[in-house]
Amino acid sequence: MFRFEREQKVFDIAGFKVGGQPGEYPTCLIPSIFYDKHKIVSDPIKGEFDKQVAETLLKRVEELSDKTGIPFFVDVMGTTAEALIRFVSFVSEMTKNPFLIDSSSRRARIEATRYVCEVGLADRVIYNSLNYLVTDEELKALRDFGVQSAVILAFDPRKPLEERETVLDGDVGQRGLLCAAEDAGVKKVLVDTAVLEVPSIGTAGKAIFSVKEKFGLPAGCAPANALAIWGKLRMGEFGQIARRVCLGASSLFIQTMGADFVISGPIEFAEAAFPACAMADAIIASETESLGTKIRDKENHPLCKIF
Repeated sequence: MFRFEREQKVFDIAGFKVGGQPGEYPTCLIPSIFYDKHKIVSDPIKGEFDKQVAETLLKRVEELSDKTGIPFFVDVMGTTAEALIRFVSFVSEMTKNPFLIDSSSRRARIEATRYVCEVGLADRVIYNSLNYLVTDEELKALRDFGVQSAVILAFDPRKPLEERETVLDGDVGQRGLLCAAEDAGVKKVLVDTAVLEVPSIGTAGKAIFSVKEKFGLPAGCAPANALAIWGKLRMGEFGQIARRVCLGASSLFIQTMGADFVISGPIEFAEAAFPACAMADAIIASETESLGTKIRDKENHPLCKIF
């Protein structure tokens, strides 16, 4: 176990803390809902879905969070602005926790962000994400809406994976995404170190360590993205529970590299992610106390909640 030499930033997002030294705060889990081909979605264009099942899934995440001491945000995904607005509106009513506005469509992200800020939810919004394709229009929109929190995706396909830091702080003569976030008025930055396939989880974990060591910013990634494209695992070649076991194991790995958050994949897998990450947090916190790291809110930390 270790402490970072650089002072680590801790951001308060709607009352939930993320960041800090390993062991100081629990890892934040971010399960995804309304993702591509999610069975509860009947019309991904209009945003029609089974509200009863969605509510049950969100309540189960709340229960697991209470039992384990692991906080959570919700990654709300959608393909169109209409759908994403409906999805975000529903999630914001079902839970008090922060939520990520997530879409491959920039227009959908911007319009959904506009909506939630207009209805008074700006403090709970985490824009996902600012990436290498960011535009001036996008930055202006976030600034005008008053968005305070955003994920920065530290990945550029034109650069080697090992150069994630230059995506953040820029090459010589070029501005990086941290400057872009500043231009957008974003004060609370979560760095996603980008997972492309299973072997890259190791590279992403190493990048988490580097980002925290150099910038002191909260960092994490989405190992579940790699598991989703692992053909033999997806087809069940290793048994029915293998995907859930691998999800917990991959999450635990990046926690040992200092991750502050884990985008943990489909919300249905929450029962695999929460206990595994809580166990890892308990182990890490127990050991880092000897290095001088103080556990914040120890009574509600996994170290005291799960045993």
